[in-house]
Amino acid sequence: MDKTAETRPEFAIRYPNLASAGLGASIVSVTDDFFAEAPRMLADDEAVFYPDRYDDNGKWMDGWESRRKRVLGHDHAVVALAAPTKIRGFDVDTSHFTGNYPPACSIEACTLPSGAAPDENTEWQTIVPISPLGPSAHHYIAHEGDGVWTHLRLHIYPDGGVARLRVYGTAQPSAFGADDELDLASLINGARIVAYSDAHYGNYHRMLTPTKSISMGDGWETHRRREPGNEWIIIALATAGRVERVVVDTAFYKGNCPVSCTIDAACLPDELAAGPDADQLLVTSSMYWKPLLADHKLTPDHEHTFTDMLHSDAVTHLRVNIHPDGGVARFKAFGRKA
Repeated sequence: MDKTAETRPEFAIRYPNLASAGLGASIVSVTDDFFAEAPRMLADDEAVFYPDRYDDNGKWMDGWESRRKRVLGHDHAVVALAAPTKIRGFDVDTSHFTGNYPPACSIEACTLPSGAAPDENTEWQTIVPISPLGPSAHHYIAHEGDGVWTHLRLHIYPDGGVARLRVYGTAQPSAFGADDELDLASLINGARIVAYSDAHYGNYHRMLTPTKSISMGDGWETHRRREPGNEWIIIALATAGRVERVVVDTAFYKGNCPVSCTIDAACLPDELAAGPDADQLLVTSSMYWKPLLADHKLTPDHEHTFTDMLHSDAVTHLRVNIHPDGGVARFKAFGRKA
């Protein structure tokens, strides 16, 4: 669990990080990463510090770090996002960089066709002007633009280290064909977590990633429930669709696997799902949603596939209920666009 969750801005809690290496984001180019290789900046886990770790180039740091600039100019790194993204905010994290952090940064963005990489002809647009940075801190920067971006260029002035770059938003993939089977609950396709009853452990956004889980901390896990009832999580699907099968993966959850699960579903109008109080309205209305999957027993450390949907109506949201508590590493809802 991120212990700083209560102090993070709303965008960093509500939206997933699309600059995640675990989702497929990558470094395209970097001017200099002499001290610490730029791909570390996209790691999913929190940056760590080892006081006595050194390598051939000097102090080992968890993030991207350039050498001290001895000429005019500044350093930058180009990042390919995991998917075309409508950005809601950034975290430029300088954790553990105390005497070697950049005093400032700016961010540019561009949109390119699938498979293309930026070159000297690429037109970049500044979406974060030059902004101050401080030592060993999270620097949250909100973004309200409607652009959809595939690549970012992070400038640091003039040099130094960035532990993590996180880019919060929603994926905006190409249009889905009516006959294409897709994972309606995938972050890469534009789904997101709306709300949950509890997410004490792990990283709940990871539950909707297309990759395999790597540990018990790589998924949604609740605390031990000490009162009647059950835990739940609500998912806004990538598009309205008809769910044909679901996958509930309890990988690594052995002594903390839920006993069973059920799924409720609803097809909600855009105005309800996008209003200023939408998330709270969804939580309230979810108590009356139509059952989609009946109660099914879950087995520890196992990938379960269920195809016996209770109806084939078009739906936009799912409420996954686990009984009574525990962990789910991955959840997928395969179907077709309605």
